[in-house]
Amino acid sequence: MGRQPRIAGLRVVMSWPADSQFAPAPAPPGRGRMRFASFSGVSLIVCGAAAIGIAVLLQQHAPSPSPSAAGTVGSPVKGPTLRKSPPLTVSIPAIGVDSKLLDLGLNKDGTLQVPDLNTSADEAAWYKNSVTPGQAGASIIEGHVDSYQGPAVFFRLGALKPGNEIDVTLADGVTAIFRVTGVREYLKADYPANVVYGATDYAALRLITCGGDFDPVTGHYLSSVVVFASLVSSSHE
Repeated sequence: MGRQPRIAGLRVVMSWPADSQFAPAPAPPGRGRMRFASFSGVSLIVCGAAAIGIAVLLQQHAPSPSPSAAGTVGSPVKGPTLRKSPPLTVSIPAIGVDSKLLDLGLNKDGTLQVPDLNTSADEAAWYKNSVTPGQAGASIIEGHVDSYQGPAVFFRLGALKPGNEIDVTLADGVTAIFRVTGVREYLKADYPANVVYGATDYAALRLITCGGDFDPVTGHYLSSVVVFASLVSSSHE
């Protein structure tokens, strides 16, 4: 699949068709360009994989999704949608997550910006080239699973189950309320970019981190955990 860039201890793989809504502007002449894989859509594989696997050394293994949590990756109905408004925070009561959201995009060389492992391992990030949470389409929120100090913001992401609630507060004062429909773990070699990042006609939310076994040779996890959710309602301050 070609060499994959590593940034701040994370491995990032991205590709997109020319007409994708996630495609960044072309890199300026003379600058390094991303290598493209054969995925359709954009593939963001983000791992909070500390170089020495601190969580592994401490014998703290992030929970993996149970087979019964696989659920569905789509929504049986279109459901409500919200107007465009940048997200500020994400709250997941079932796993004790309450984080402000970083607003990250792409670096000048075309690589994905990721939360800093030293200063922001406990903060999730919204990928700003995706739709805002609540708009029709797939909104992407990423977070580290571990850091140099231990478990990070999405350490327990794999413990979520269908029916769990995810609340995202938006800049316009609205809280978008999502319900988990499925939680799945994919080997990175089999990562279904079309399923995760493909266009939807309903307000979808994807939460992504790393999971599975940690490879001390490469310093990365072998799998990705993806939570699929859809908007069910909203509230206003």
